[in-house]
Amino acid sequence: MNNRFLQDIRSRFFSTGHPAMLYIGINILIFLLVMLASIVGTFGGSSEVVSVFVRDYLAFPAAIEMWPTRFYTLVTYAFMHLNFFHILFNLLWLYWMGNLFVDFLKPRQFHVVYWGGAFLGAIFFALIFNIYPHFNAQGATLIGASAAVMSIFAAIATLVPNYSIRLIIFGDVKLKYLLLVYLLIDILGTSSGSGNIGGNLAHLGGALFGFVYIKLLQNGTDLSSFLIKKPKMKVVRNQPVGKQKNLVNQQEIDAILDKISKTGYDKLTAKEKQILFDASHN
Repeated sequence: MNNRFLQDIRSRFFSTGHPAMLYIGINILIFLLVMLASIVGTFGGSSEVVSVFVRDYLAFPAAIEMWPTRFYTLVTYAFMHLNFFHILFNLLWLYWMGNLFVDFLKPRQFHVVYWGGAFLGAIFFALIFNIYPHFNAQGATLIGASAAVMSIFAAIATLVPNYSIRLIIFGDVKLKYLLLVYLLIDILGTSSGSGNIGGNLAHLGGALFGFVYIKLLQNGTDLSSFLIKKPKMKVVRNQPVGKQKNLVNQQEIDAILDKISKTGYDKLTAKEKQILFDASHN
């Protein structure tokens, strides 16, 4: 039974090829390990030892003098969540926006937008804390996947701004308006009275990367092109008709996705939208 459970977890999060599910699985796994370590520490009489270790060695520090020895935290901070609701809301948004992202763009582009948002979010947070004297960079740290998730959100909202999603209370809301609300909340959250100034600054940095990525993509520059594998030369004889048809269909779908990235979903013809819809349900 345990083997079947582990296989189900692996197939759901790590074997689908869906980038959002991959990061959701990794974040959940790391969160559970941290919580387990915290429980062990509590029974051992050191309830704060794990959270102190995470803040000191795995969170991204604003203090520039710590970067040479904490350079790896530019990656590790994005997987650290010490609060259940923090990780819950981050992963819910990653699931919703991640599924929408891969409907219009490619997995390799997801990875670049996700990590680009995480990196720029951290740097943006650190720069502001070091530039403005009323912020205290000493001791300030950053944790959580919020900047990466915000980058995915901003990217898809920039690509298809008029795409609507249904919210329980407000009904159908266009992505561009939803993004503007979140950006406004983050901007207001950078005031001195906010308890999460660093997190809000990181959100803004992540959103900036997602926006810039799509604008560059629409102008013909794909920052994820370095991940494209060069095709190997292969001679195929007597290829079945069915396989040839699948190849043509995939080329057609790729052409439609490229058109979306350059001109937006609204510019597709009815036939192109139907082809994309049919492909997503096969």
